[in-house]
Amino acid sequence: MPAAPLPLLPDDEFNRRLTANVHPPEWENPTPDGRYNLVVIGAGTAGLVTAAVAAGIGAKVALIERHLMGGDCLNVGCVPSKGIIRAARVWASARDGAEFGLTFPGGVERDFGAAMARMRRIRAAISHVDSAARFKGLGVDVFIGEGRFSGRDTVRVGDVTLRFARAAVCTGARATALPIPGLAEAGFLTNETVFSLTALPRRLAVIGAGPIGCELAQAFARFGSEVTVFELTPHILPREDPDAAAVVQARMERDGVRFAFDTAIDGVEPATGDDPGGSGKRIRYTTAGEAREATVDEILVGVGRAPNVEGLGLEEAGVSYDRSGVQVDTCLRTSNPRIYAAGDICSPFKFTHAADAMAQIVIQNALFPHPFGLGMASTEALNIPWCTYTEPEIAHVGLYETDARKKGIEVETFTQPLADVDRAVLDGEDAGFARVHVRKGTDRILGATIVAADAGNLLTEVSVAMKAGAGLGTIGATIHPYPTQAEALRKAANQMRKARFSDRQRAILTRMFAWRR
Repeated sequence: MPAAPLPLLPDDEFNRRLTANVHPPEWENPTPDGRYNLVVIGAGTAGLVTAAVAAGIGAKVALIERHLMGGDCLNVGCVPSKGIIRAARVWASARDGAEFGLTFPGGVERDFGAAMARMRRIRAAISHVDSAARFKGLGVDVFIGEGRFSGRDTVRVGDVTLRFARAAVCTGARATALPIPGLAEAGFLTNETVFSLTALPRRLAVIGAGPIGCELAQAFARFGSEVTVFELTPHILPREDPDAAAVVQARMERDGVRFAFDTAIDGVEPATGDDPGGSGKRIRYTTAGEAREATVDEILVGVGRAPNVEGLGLEEAGVSYDRSGVQVDTCLRTSNPRIYAAGDICSPFKFTHAADAMAQIVIQNALFPHPFGLGMASTEALNIPWCTYTEPEIAHVGLYETDARKKGIEVETFTQPLADVDRAVLDGEDAGFARVHVRKGTDRILGATIVAADAGNLLTEVSVAMKAGAGLGTIGATIHPYPTQAEALRKAANQMRKARFSDRQRAILTRMFAWRR
């Protein structure tokens, strides 16, 4: 199934420019000439990186995409979502401007359609990087159409057969409908359709309080929608530490988002004629054992992903897969040693940067094979960070404290509140903290969580330290510019240093200083 319908809606100059780049209507597929070193199926992040790097080092590469080059990230994921999140943040800043001496006596004009048009304009401008023309210029044979394995070393695209020495399956995943009675009939939005909106829904239900649900719920509430989030668990972002999620939840509530936790959706049906909106959808749900109803104009489903394994001929190629996707080993090899996979099709970490990192592993292992598998790159060496782009952001890398304890690792945790970081206070962004877990008795960093306005960027310092084998002490010994929010990490390191300074050491130094007087 495609990630978004063609033609892209609305049919404006920006979406036409996007389509011309990522699914050019008049594209002519090349004629294969001999066997390819690498055939890549799927032109999302994993496929694009794999194809570009392989062609850049001299390999003969074919890239096949049936829908939109750029995949979810460009078309229906990271790029459009961050575009509207930025617009919603400006709206919120204007709303809260009185704190900084900014008022609008005549009122503020708000234009949701203009905010969405800005997103489409920027997405179209960025899309040339992922375009069919650019990759052709990189030396890649780009095929627009359905790619299907016809054997263990062949792929069919239309009436053409491509032979390969190695192949990579990078077809990603898609949003799926939840098995809620009446939902499909009533109609709903996902990340693949919500960015086509040109009018702001007055009442919006968001099913799922994971990253997608929280990011878009907060954005639409800031635009002015009445937003209610329905979540099965007791709090938002169930993967994160509860106190970290609570900081984000409090800000979302301040922005007007309402929550229904421990809630199961029983069904959806058209609203009755007494609905003041006239064309709403009625949601029946159960929370705390009590049956309730809510009427909304749109429903956004923010949970449920399915791997794109259909129609690929994986059986003909001898590639094993299940409901979670293509099965791979730590070197990203499938059950057919000629074929690898990368990205959302095979990874539990469904992030653009994870797909990029996995593509690098595929390049190394597929094009530079090692005797008996020795020295092959492995996903076990990856330390994948992630970030949810709410305000404040919440970012994490490595282990949580509970994970470490389950592995039998003793940890020490140091948490630095942003309320004690001058820059955060000055910016009015002091709700949050930086938390670092180290192996007990050492400064080796096991993991970190940051809740802050720019947590995704702040976390990179920790990720670099972990990759380099540098400990928390190294971060503490590094001079940080003042005032910056990154001082939160230095202060966390100082906490560790103070905690390790024993009473016995203090007594010895006290006697030494007394002797020197």
